[in-house]
Amino acid sequence: MSSNTFMKVDEVAETLGISKSYAYKIVQKLNAELKEKGYLTISGRVNKQYFMEKTCYGTSDSKERK
Repeated sequence: MSSNTFMKVDEVAETLGISKSYAYKIVQKLNAELKEKGYLTISGRVNKQYFMEKTCYGTSDSKERK
């Protein structure tokens, strides 16, 4: 499995230009959503593809894939 599959809190903070503490909250929220859908999650990391979709960074890519 590639290390690019998951984003660490530091990467989330840098990508969004926010503090690490707020990035932790976002990671927790996204992981809670994934857990509710039945996915296994890793504390302190979030699936990169899901993060991109939920933050609008992945919308143009996902349209191109269809």
